[in-house]
Amino acid sequence: MNFIQAILMGIVQGLSEFLPISSSGHLVFTSNFYKVFKGIEIVQHSNEEIFFDIMLHFGTLIAVLIFFRKEIADILKALWNGVKTKDYSDQNAKVGLYILLGTVLTVVVAYPLEKVAEKLVYSPAIVGILLIMTGFILFYSEYRSKKIPTKSDVDLKSSIFIALAQGIAALPGLSRSGWTIATGLFNGLDRLTAARYSFLLSIPIILGASMVYPFIKIDLHEALTYNWNAIIAGTIVSGLVGYLCIKYFLKFVAKFSLAIFGYYCVVVGILTAVFFTVFA
Repeated sequence: MNFIQAILMGIVQGLSEFLPISSSGHLVFTSNFYKVFKGIEIVQHSNEEIFFDIMLHFGTLIAVLIFFRKEIADILKALWNGVKTKDYSDQNAKVGLYILLGTVLTVVVAYPLEKVAEKLVYSPAIVGILLIMTGFILFYSEYRSKKIPTKSDVDLKSSIFIALAQGIAALPGLSRSGWTIATGLFNGLDRLTAARYSFLLSIPIILGASMVYPFIKIDLHEALTYNWNAIIAGTIVSGLVGYLCIKYFLKFVAKFSLAIFGYYCVVVGILTAVFFTVFA
């Protein structure tokens, strides 16, 4: 792990976490492209690389918390009022409950996929194929959304399906934001509501991973040998880029089709699958 690699991956994470193009997939591509061009064998990632991936996600988590600070405060306030009054009819309270339920469902679906996801980190060609699948999901969501009426409030049914999609998207190449936003569109949510809920739903999962993982799997003595300057720099960059990405992506998704990201996923997926099959 060096400083330039960390900055590059911070930029990639900040952009791809919120765009529907798979942040985990792009981190796999970026890391393994770097190894190929440096003549380094593609093998299972070190603990430092895994920890750095977690920190990059932590940087984008901070971006979400800052950008949606008002919405988060409203949800927490509504939930607290619901606990006191036993009345959860307020939409913000409902969204809070849906996020809690969605987090549990995500863990139930994602946990059995953990070992597969870890192996895919050093199988970039397969990740490329999964990215192609994300592209087709985005295409279909645009087609489907034009056939059904839209709504501006998340309901229980749509929240359950979105949570299941988030769990499946634990596999790198299956974009978390892409699959959750697409699922929202499948279930009749308008584009902006689907995107906002997708970002809010990511908070507990990323927070859990970035807080729990280091204490479970990272040896503290080994961590002292990590390149902390590079890790901190990459984390800051991912947060700054992520904040700007949220701001402008929400403006984009409110007006324009996700098909452009579908084309991107298909093209990049094909190119990376071919590249790593031939050269890795």
